[in-house]
Amino acid sequence: VQLQASGGGLVQPGGSLRLSCAASGTLVTTNGVAWHRQAPGAQREWVATLAAGGAYAYADSVQGRFAVSRDNAANTVYLQMDSLKSEDTGVYYCSLLLRGVRYWGRGTQVTVSS
Repeated sequence: VQLQASGGGLVQPGGSLRLSCAASGTLVTTNGVAWHRQAPGAQREWVATLAAGGAYAYADSVQGRFAVSRDNAANTVYLQMDSLKSEDTGVYYCSLLLRGVRYWGRGTQVTVSS
């Protein structure tokens, strides 16, 4: 299983970014994909999950601003991030749980700054 996160960058406060997590070796339609982030000097924290069945959940800090979605044909999960704040800055990772093993992709840097 391999996960490739992309789409990070530098954006001003209030701006938007869309992150992508492309999976290979398994299907995102049969395994839930989660997004996490790690700010400088902080522990990695959970951000959002899109379950295999389509259910989703968000951390309180991003509720109403972030949205997860999926392109089944591309085997890719997205994280749409709107109304970005400086505290959203960090490295964003996607992960997938398969048969009790959590697989991680390389992170993508998101920097929110004016």
